Amino acid sequence: MPKPSSIFVCQSCGTVHAKWAGRCDACAEWNTLVEETQSQNAKPAHKRRKGRGLAFVDLGGESQDVPRLKTNIGELDRVTGGGLVPGSALLVGGDPGIGKSTLLLQATGRLAASGIRTAYISGEESTGQVRRRAKRLNVSDTPVSLAAETSLGPILDALMVEKPQVVIIDSIQTLWTDQLGAAPGTVAQVRACAQELTRFAKKSGACVILVGHVTKDGQIAGPRVVEHMVDAVLYFEGDRAHQFRILRAHKNRFGPTDEIGVFEMRETGLTEVPNPSALFLDGRGETSTGAAVFAGLEGSRPVLTEIQALVAPAAFGTPRRAVVGWDSGRLAMVLAVLEARCGVSFAGKDVYLNVAGGLRINEPAADLAVAAAIASSAFDMPLPSDSVVFGEISLSGDVRPVGRADARLKEAAKLGFKRAIAPHPIKSKENDNSVLPLIAIKALPDLIKRVEASQDSGLDHPTTWAA
Repeated sequence: MPKPSSIFVCQSCGTVHAKWAGRCDACAEWNTLVEETQSQNAKPAHKRRKGRGLAFVDLGGESQDVPRLKTNIGELDRVTGGGLVPGSALLVGGDPGIGKSTLLLQATGRLAASGIRTAYISGEESTGQVRRRAKRLNVSDTPVSLAAETSLGPILDALMVEKPQVVIIDSIQTLWTDQLGAAPGTVAQVRACAQELTRFAKKSGACVILVGHVTKDGQIAGPRVVEHMVDAVLYFEGDRAHQFRILRAHKNRFGPTDEIGVFEMRETGLTEVPNPSALFLDGRGETSTGAAVFAGLEGSRPVLTEIQALVAPAAFGTPRRAVVGWDSGRLAMVLAVLEARCGVSFAGKDVYLNVAGGLRINEPAADLAVAAAIASSAFDMPLPSDSVVFGEISLSGDVRPVGRADARLKEAAKLGFKRAIAPHPIKSKENDNSVLPLIAIKALPDLIKRVEASQDSGLDHPTTWAA
């Protein structure tokens, strides 16, 4: 009987190696090669048979839209593009304890209460543990089909019999198939199980939601090919020290990407937040230095958040640059522009930057708000408390317009703000000052002059921040 051969597969990128090595040659990660057995009795592939071929159609043909399955959780339906699509596969990732299983169990209960056949399969917890959580979330009375299993074969057989419309797999890293000799959680097992579940979703018309663990870098564990297999990839973000949780769509074939849903963690589970701007600005001080309200845009939703900065003398020889919720490379660029174009020196000073509420900002429109917060802290002068700030800073010091400025201004006006510190002109269908009076900033030195003038006057003078 031929002896099975061994291969070594990288658990980070999936590259196959003939022998073990401490470092993967493809992704340069250390200690990620795991031995997997490969049988030599594999049958050769059959020769291709002649068939009917493919049936091509025109692009202009009509196709029927499939109705979506509403979860009755507004924020989740918003991120998925209006609800779950039958026959689709979704991948939900996030840090341990962030609330993935809680949200999906709540969604499963509401779907079942509305008459949709649902199945929840747990590979990490027993049925008793899931029942206790369902009782705490007040969904224990809903007709959800619950099971605890890690073998893929019995799961697919049971789903063929039950024929659910929505299936939750928690989690994909715990499943294994006897067709492979690799251990559960390895790249081969995760790839094979995800492929079989995705094929089941397309064949049966059920919506399959996979829960995935993340690595220390914040990426979903396993091969990246899993993210290409599924139709949508949703990430749970947020710090467990905060009560806010943010569900962000990184990939969505049936809706917009970078759409976010905001939730608040409570004892009874996750509660949706329909107005995240008011929540992120709750408890904000009126006259605090080093704080600026940024009118941002997350997907199609305008969100207002507070950006906090602190400039302090360095206690040691090398100044620190600490960032939470923003790109550290972008902060270095803004500091360099402030020094080179505005003459503000940060030599021997620590700079700390924080986005309040645990939100992570990715758009460059936050450059002007970050610069305003840093200048406010450096000159120890508060910005106008009734103003919002947004704009992109170039290396020359110019402030460039950003997209959808009218939506940002409308959100700020709805929350009671009176002015906007933004680049000029604002490209909008309406007049620039029809929503909020605009304090036009053409270049970054204009902003610094206004902050210095406020410092010289000793108060927030009306002429200094006149629109």
